[in-house]
Amino acid sequence: MTSKIKNILSEHDLTDDKLSKLLSVSCPRGIDFSDIYFEYSTSESWSIEDGIVKNGTSIIDSGVGIRSISGDKTGFAYSNTFEFNDLMKAAQMSRSIAPFDGKTEFKSCSNIDYEKLYETGSPLERIDDLKKVLFLKDMDEYIRSKNSDVEQVIVNLAASHTSMFVVNSDSERTSDERPLVRFNVMVILKKGDRRERGSAGGGGRFYYDQILDQNFSRKFADEAIRQAQVNLDAVNSKAGSITVVLGPGWPGVLLHEAIGHGLEGDFNRKQTSAYSGCIGQKVASSDCTIVDDGTLSNRRGSLSIDDEASPTECTTLIENGILKGYMQDKLNARLMSTKSTGNGRRESYAHLPMPRMTNTFMMPGSYEPGEIISSVKNGIYAANFSGGQVDITNGQFVFTASEAYLIENGNVTKPVKGMTLIGNGPEVLKKVSMVGNDLKLDDGVGTCGKDGQSVPVGVGQPTLKIDEITVGGTEV
Repeated sequence: MTSKIKNILSEHDLTDDKLSKLLSVSCPRGIDFSDIYFEYSTSESWSIEDGIVKNGTSIIDSGVGIRSISGDKTGFAYSNTFEFNDLMKAAQMSRSIAPFDGKTEFKSCSNIDYEKLYETGSPLERIDDLKKVLFLKDMDEYIRSKNSDVEQVIVNLAASHTSMFVVNSDSERTSDERPLVRFNVMVILKKGDRRERGSAGGGGRFYYDQILDQNFSRKFADEAIRQAQVNLDAVNSKAGSITVVLGPGWPGVLLHEAIGHGLEGDFNRKQTSAYSGCIGQKVASSDCTIVDDGTLSNRRGSLSIDDEASPTECTTLIENGILKGYMQDKLNARLMSTKSTGNGRRESYAHLPMPRMTNTFMMPGSYEPGEIISSVKNGIYAANFSGGQVDITNGQFVFTASEAYLIENGNVTKPVKGMTLIGNGPEVLKKVSMVGNDLKLDDGVGTCGKDGQSVPVGVGQPTLKIDEITVGGTEV
């Protein structure tokens, strides 16, 4: 158990006997499952704009969420205090989804063992605030020294540390300490009357030391400048149906949104996903194998253990084009007669857990990236994306490219701007004809939203060729 959680339990006299009493109230006969989730988190964010520190915030939040499950019904209540009487009221509220049918007695729970994937200390406490501010100023000065066309620079630095502890009616208990840091830089270049932006960043479950290392941070500053310069030279994109090659790394966000969400257990249990009832069926090109892996050390989307006391896994979702399974939390796994895959995640103690992605990516293939490019006579190379949206029920998506180029006679040529990809996730997967051997994961900046909750995630993919997809542009 983490030292912070131990202190909280000790200070409020929350003994094992009292935790058992809370479970007895939240999970009487008639309730299938209950859990109690404790959390203490600290976070901070810093930003500098044009050499001036515009923001410096620090937040401390803590509380307890209590959940009761009966069939497909969920009762939930939370408290931002740790007083036993308040927690007892929350437990009584959560169990009110089912008629009271007598108490169930719970004995002490067994600790769940798991492999620790990251350091457990707090990044906020390792470096003083002055050093963080000086780092931001140094980044601003560095960027301006690199390009005379710089008009605006915004640099962000953020970190959090979360201590969690969960105990449940399956006689399980576990705890974890989770560091998280993130660094972003945005640059606007101006040449004549034209302005273009570029952005880059990185992070993960480690300490500030890595980000403040110039070898780490300056490469992202250089990348933001490069992207902005590329867009300054870009021509308008033409609209039409065309072959598209997606670059490695961050373009995997398209897989995350257009395919990944459709493979989460809740959507499939409710039959609202384009992939509902398709396990064992061919849903993609035979070149496509897609996994969700929460076990990668120090990655932004990784968790040593999920928010329901289930160790995370590497879950194969699609293998050689065949749908193998879904990402599951405890609730949906029970209702679908399977097991949790360690994907039960929540934004905080004030939110319900649900099946969420961790690090979702396509596995590498056998082709050299250059071989894929040279196979395209006329197409688009999309190297980066700035955002998009998807309809989970049918897989329809729209994504905007922040960096893209024409492919002409097997060569990457002029940069283009204003390009969007429009398509259907399941259909696009069937049109993947070549998968590169250059798998790359993103640099650690992804955040996923679902049902009003945000959690850190990772994406990735190798270079891949989509034979035909609709491209939106500003020229016909």
